Amino acid sequence: MQSMISVNVLRRFHRLVAWAPMSILCTGLFAGSAPARPADSAVNGEVRLFEARYRAAKTLQATFLERYTENGQVVRSEAGTAYFRRPGKMRWEYEAPEKDLFLVDGKTAWFYVPGDHTVTRVPAKQSADWRTPLALLAGEMKVSRVCARVELDPSERPTSEANVVLRCKVRGAPADDSGQRNGSQAADVPASPNGGQGDTVLFEIVRETGELARLLVRQSGGVQVEFRFENWRMNPPMPDSVFRFEVPPGVAIVNGELPAGDAAVK
Repeated sequence: MQSMISVNVLRRFHRLVAWAPMSILCTGLFAGSAPARPADSAVNGEVRLFEARYRAAKTLQATFLERYTENGQVVRSEAGTAYFRRPGKMRWEYEAPEKDLFLVDGKTAWFYVPGDHTVTRVPAKQSADWRTPLALLAGEMKVSRVCARVELDPSERPTSEANVVLRCKVRGAPADDSGQRNGSQAADVPASPNGGQGDTVLFEIVRETGELARLLVRQSGGVQVEFRFENWRMNPPMPDSVFRFEVPPGVAIVNGELPAGDAAVK
């Protein structure tokens, strides 16, 4: 069945699984992790504001722009609306340039491409080891679940003068090229997969409110994934059906497999 899907569609699905909030499904995995270590009190204040902004909300909704770049060239740009509900559910409705759907129902991730008459599914547990920054939005909203250390990044220009950019040292990344774990990592937190060990993760938040404006993930090899968010809504009504995928008649189901390492984003 996998041969029925174009290579381009499979690559897009793998990118979504790698960077969308898959680790929200295993939030208990990080229960023993040590607190993130802010570089100074100013950063600590920004982190607390960011967490407080979203922690009280049970459901979230925002419009987004996603851009995937390789070696400085934008390979794909997509826009739509994202929905989150705790614990561990999300829905990404892609509206442009074409209509697609990426949905996590708590057990399974689904990527539906109406134009190809196919839906790809993968068990959520297969991606539990990815240190996904967006997991915060449907989990406990603790930066320490994702970041071992947070610091200001003056080298990255924010999209607005009212914003601040925070650099996150992803949990599970090795301290050096030897592949050893960072010494601050809790013993029960497994190392991130090879595809995440050299990543740079940046959060751009509104300084006065803590609202997430942008998420940027840079990988080795010139690969970059960027999400820009606007029109945040806190606690909008969301029925269970929003996070339930019903396979349309005539649509083929493909059992996806996550590639190892950097292959997930190519």
